[in-house]
Amino acid sequence: MLLKLPKDTEKVYWTQHSKVKMRQYRFSEKRVLKIFRKPDRIEEGIAEGTIAAMQLTGTKKNPTEAWVMYVVLKKPKGIKIISAWRYPGRTPIGERPIIPSDTLEELDNILQK
Repeated sequence: MLLKLPKDTEKVYWTQHSKVKMRQYRFSEKRVLKIFRKPDRIEEGIAEGTIAAMQLTGTKKNPTEAWVMYVVLKKPKGIKIISAWRYPGRTPIGERPIIPSDTLEELDNILQK
C-alpha cells in the first residue's frame, strides 16, 4: 500500500526528492512535521544553507534516528522540506556523516530550483 503523498500548503513546500524519500522510509506527512516541530537535536544541514532536525526512534537494541532536512524561505514565507531519512544507529553530536559526492550534487541541484 502506498502512502498518501503530502501536498504543498501556504507554509510548507515539499520537494519531489522528499516525497520519494518519505515513501522509501515510510514516513507520513505528520511524522515529518513532528520531527520538524519537536526535534531532539538540530544541526547544520549537509547542503549549504540548510538545517537538519533529528528525533530518536527505534529501541535500545535497534536504535535509529529520523532526520529531516529543510530550508527556511523568506518569500513566500514558510519552509521547504528537502529530504527525510532514517539513520541506523546513533550519530555523534556535531559531526557530519560521510556522504557520497553524487548525493551532495543531487541535493545542490534540488536547492537551485
